Amino acid sequence: MTSGSSFSDVRFLTVAEVAEVMRVSKMTVYRLIHAGDMPAVQFGRSYRVPESAVQQYLRSASIDGQSSTG
Repeated sequence: MTSGSSFSDVRFLTVAEVAEVMRVSKMTVYRLIHAGDMPAVQFGRSYRVPESAVQQYLRSASIDGQSSTG
């Protein structure tokens, strides 16, 4: 998000939605949030993650193309 952006332009996803997009468990998403690797906003006891943060995380998680086996 840029400093001039409005929160009305941001689409927030639930932890379950993030897990579905990333094809991981909800617990994995919670771990990413608590470790500070995935930014999130807390509302009461639930978290919401900006969709742009999920896209940025997936882009930054790259594979170097080399296999560790064999």
